[in-house]
This record gives sequence, C-alpha cells and structure tokens, in this order.
Amino acid sequence: MKGTTIIAIKKDGKVVVAGDGQVTLGETVIKQKARKVRRLYHDKVVVGFAGATADALTLFERLEKKLEAYGGQLVRAVVELAKDWRTERTLRRLEAMLIACDKNHMFLLSGAGDVMEPDEEVLAIGSGAPAALAAAKALLKHSPLAPREIALEALKIAASICIYTNENIVIEEL
Repeated sequence: MKGTTIIAIKKDGKVVVAGDGQVTLGETVIKQKARKVRRLYHDKVVVGFAGATADALTLFERLEKKLEAYGGQLVRAVVELAKDWRTERTLRRLEAMLIACDKNHMFLLSGAGDVMEPDEEVLAIGSGAPAALAAAKALLKHSPLAPREIALEALKIAASICIYTNENIVIEEL
C-alpha cells in the first residue's frame, strides 16, 4: 500500500501511534500535513490509517460506531468491523488498512478480513512500514528511549527511505 507510514508501539505501560502527513496522488504530493492518526471513543482508542483517505475515514466512522455499540471493547469492535468489511459489498472495495490500539491491545485490520495482534509490541502499515518497523524493533531492543521518541525516530528513518512518507509527524499517546 503506497502513500504513508503508520507505526504503533507499546512500552512501559504506554501506547503510541504515529503517522506521517503526506498525501500523494500518483507521484505528486497533494498535501503535506494530513492527520492520519486520530483518537476515538472518548479518547480511549487511537487509530491510524494507510491507503485511500475517504475509505479510511469511512472505516474510522464504522469503528467508532462499533466501539459505541460494544461499550469501548476494542477486541469486539475490531472483530465486528472486520466481519462487516469482509461481508458488506460496499465495504469490500475499500482500499485502506488500520491500526487500532487501546491501553491493552493493538490490532492491524485489513480489507481481507484480517484482525492481527502482533507477537511483539510494535506494528506498522503503509509504504514505509518495513523501514519503520525495523527501526522501531531495533530501538525497542537496544535503546532506553520512551515509546514516543522511538515512534518519532522510526518514522524519520522511514521518511528518509520511502518517497511516500514525510517528516510531518502526528503522534497520539495513551
């Protein structure tokens, strides 16, 4: 998926989701300061997206409704969203991926119906995900940095490698 980098890190009882701000149309940069990371459900859930913006906003809205319906239970909400995403004809065509986190869980959701919780305390999506993920894993293992600083450094590294990622970074922390 081209167009952005989103990373989620859990460390020392904190959860951080960070994303760059670049929006591209083909090979042209359209916007430099988009907010691809947002808080949902009374600021208890942080979500980031990679992919088509309108599709991601639709998914944010659907996830918010699921969180409301299930009293903020992220596990139940993401499973129900993934079911809808796979089975509803209108949702099946959406081209986006999400990372959704609360204080206890972090999930990657995809249009293929995937709901994945990582083995380690880090997730990344988007075109710069491999670089950001590798950087974050190394920093988690070998540095005393706080999760916010790890996310920032990982995205800066991804931005130096991936042409679809920039250094206008938004970070949300729980």
